[in-house]
Amino acid sequence: MTLVGFLVLLIIAAVAGALGQAIAGYSVGGCLGSILIGFLGAWLGVWLAGQLGLPTFFTLVVDGQPFPVVWAVIGATLLSLVFGLLLGGRRRAI
Repeated sequence: MTLVGFLVLLIIAAVAGALGQAIAGYSVGGCLGSILIGFLGAWLGVWLAGQLGLPTFFTLVVDGQPFPVVWAVIGATLLSLVFGLLLGGRRRAI
């Protein structure tokens, strides 16, 4: 993977994590927290989709690496809710 491809994946993960946190209403961390939530959310979302037999939607391929954006946002939302409730993350006003 090239440096540019890696940076693009980081940006996509950050956006997915930020969207997940915004939907959940909890902020787990700053930019690094959003990136982490985005990557973990992608993993969790794809795993859940596989367990439920659901297809992947809107997958971006960067340098040969697929990134399932929709499942990343869904997984990031679930992770943000769990982390926010368990760890007492900052609640965002809607």
